[in-house]
Amino acid sequence: MYSIIKLKNFKPVSTHLSSRFFSTIVEEPIKKSIVEKLTNKFTPSHLEVINESYMHSVPRGSETHFKVIIVSNEFDGKTMISQHRSINETLKDEFKNGVHALSIHSTTPLKWEMDQSVNKSPGCMGGSKKEKEKKNNNN
Repeated sequence: MYSIIKLKNFKPVSTHLSSRFFSTIVEEPIKKSIVEKLTNKFTPSHLEVINESYMHSVPRGSETHFKVIIVSNEFDGKTMISQHRSINETLKDEFKNGVHALSIHSTTPLKWEMDQSVNKSPGCMGGSKKEKEKKNNNN
């Protein structure tokens, strides 16, 4: 599921249609928590929190794998690793409570204006216990 969060000061840089599909947040408490925490900490001009759990070996409706696309002035002058560490620190409780993976695309408003491309997330590489057991039993 994809979500877009409309922020009061956000002005779209382009009017072209995105390849990403957006919907509203519906009964996804972890996703809601991620949105709230990132909004409060970074005051982003653009924020997308995408639940990518459906792409992985987890039960339907899971909230374990997310992609975050965040644009904030808070990242100005900071290295990518520093940006990601700050985001991970902000979401440490979510990692303790079930979030398994977080793909982060963080940038400044100026860089976002120049390039809004975001890498596609990789598909599931097969990490479920059942798959590992099946693989081990076949050896």
